[in-house]
Amino acid sequence: MDSKITPLQKPRIVWLDVLRLVAILMVIACHCTDPFNASPEARSNPDISFWGSAYGSLLRPCVPLFVMMTGFLLLPVRQDASIFYKKRIPRVLFPFIIWSVLFNLAPWFIQLVGGSKELVVDFFPWEPNPSASFADAARNIAMIPIHFTIYATPMWYVYTLIGLYLYLPVFSAWIEKASDKAKLCFLSVWGATLLIPYLMVFFSKYLLGTCSWNSFGLLYYFAGFNGYMLLGHYLGNMEKPSVRKLLAIGIPMFLAGFAMTYTGFRYMISDPNVTEEGMELFFTYCSPNVVMMTIPIFMLARYSDIKWTTAKHALENITTCGFGIYCIHYFFVGPSYLLARYINIPLAMVIPVSTILAFLCSWGTVFLLSKLPKSKYIIG
Repeated sequence: MDSKITPLQKPRIVWLDVLRLVAILMVIACHCTDPFNASPEARSNPDISFWGSAYGSLLRPCVPLFVMMTGFLLLPVRQDASIFYKKRIPRVLFPFIIWSVLFNLAPWFIQLVGGSKELVVDFFPWEPNPSASFADAARNIAMIPIHFTIYATPMWYVYTLIGLYLYLPVFSAWIEKASDKAKLCFLSVWGATLLIPYLMVFFSKYLLGTCSWNSFGLLYYFAGFNGYMLLGHYLGNMEKPSVRKLLAIGIPMFLAGFAMTYTGFRYMISDPNVTEEGMELFFTYCSPNVVMMTIPIFMLARYSDIKWTTAKHALENITTCGFGIYCIHYFFVGPSYLLARYINIPLAMVIPVSTILAFLCSWGTVFLLSKLPKSKYIIG
């Protein structure tokens, strides 16, 4: 790959390539915890439950890091909205549709060629009773425009990403004019919204004007992933603090966020009747504990300085393949977990080993697909 920069190219931001690799590995590892957390039987095993909870809690910054990178790279938008949409949305929309279709066909196809339901569950551990019906697969595919299925779990993020793209030019108009003080004010209000999921569970179902006929409360318009976009824009452009100061603040912040996430998750799953929403409460990406874990990772990545040319080229290729890796990695999570258990990897290392195996398989597959004509429609 030619490393020379033409007048039309921007120099690569190496620390972003490093951060993207970290985020990709974290999101794959996050899904590699599914076999540990998916079934009541797995959660009833103390060792499996512990490692599933520990790794699951540790990995929550994965999605916020992706959103923060989007904010850093794209805010403020320098193009007309129509041009921006034409450039950004098709690059994620077509791969999203293709891989969503394949995920939803997989349970039917695996059983069509003689695979058992148990094998399907190995691939998709959150669905204990997969259908072998093509009609059900077709019905799931027809639902893609409005909802993802359990077989295409990672695709939830693409709906959010497209929504963020649609919102970016609107948000950008304010960001171009806003002072740093105004941005901090927005982030402060956004920070208050991060408490709402907990208040709704432990205090009152309806808050700040929400009720049975109104979901749009007082802070609704400041809530959600747009806060992470602004946070990425703000932190990525601010002057870097000294390493000593960053570590002095960042390490306690990360540990406190992790402790809140882990303790809260363990508390929720201790209830045998916990709902799916309750189990995910402390894993919510837009929560104060996850923000506390995410900020130090983002800031620390800014100090990345890779000098080895081969490593820089590898990181650049991973960035190029990144969206494709995200789209397909869920196919490799189950088999990687089974292989790690088959070769008797110690339980504490099953998730890291599964992650590396799934990442290498995904990267290799996307790299090969990238050689096909019109590959951007397959892998982004």
